[in-house]
Amino acid sequence: MAIFLKANWENIIMVNYEIDHNILLPFLPKGVTLDLFEGKAYVSLVGFMFKKTKLFNVPIPKLGTFEEINLRFYVTRTEDNTIKRGVVFINETIPYKIVAWMANKLYKEHYTVVPTKHNIIKDFISQKIKFEWLLDKKWNSIYVENELASHKMKLDSLENFIYEHYYGYTKTGEHKTEEYRLQHPSWNIHDVINYKIDCDFKAMYGNSFSVLNDTKPTAVFIAEGSSVAIEWKRNKLNFTNAQR
Repeated sequence: MAIFLKANWENIIMVNYEIDHNILLPFLPKGVTLDLFEGKAYVSLVGFMFKKTKLFNVPIPKLGTFEEINLRFYVTRTEDNTIKRGVVFINETIPYKIVAWMANKLYKEHYTVVPTKHNIIKDFISQKIKFEWLLDKKWNSIYVENELASHKMKLDSLENFIYEHYYGYTKTGEHKTEEYRLQHPSWNIHDVINYKIDCDFKAMYGNSFSVLNDTKPTAVFIAEGSSVAIEWKRNKLNFTNAQR
């Protein structure tokens, strides 16, 4: 299977919010349904480092390392009695125009470009990570302090639900959806000691998500990450009005 993009994803922070199902329905691609954890829908504000990025196995000079911030929610699709667990991105933010243009052009994604930066400080016990992005002359941020030791995720836990999705779904039309697959191992996670979120969800993601400005996260996780590959092949799914 041809690989479109390969990179190391590191220090993957997931800030998770319970959200009303109805807010997500207008963003739901055809052919998938909301994936719920214990009957609840979640969105995640995500920050992580892209490193050693390659397109079709060709390194991107000077542009291969950058921060990404995104907002995503969780879906499933059943095909031939197989349940595929995936994510839908509301928006993905990175600092480089050419990388965003390629992703939007080739994959019909929802990338936007703003200045970003990060700071990582480690000592013998913990690390402190801060991802920042500039929007309307204001720096938004995700900050996490976590223990250096890592461990496997517990099965049937919220962190396992959040991280263990291996498909992406993109709404490309009212009745059209594209499906792609990600390849990576199950990640170890660190215990979070402290966190602080400073994000204007309304300005960043629109009125639909303004409620998150006054919502406390249900949980904040951070995973070590690994090498990740995104397959070039996309399943183009077409649905009539009578189909879902």
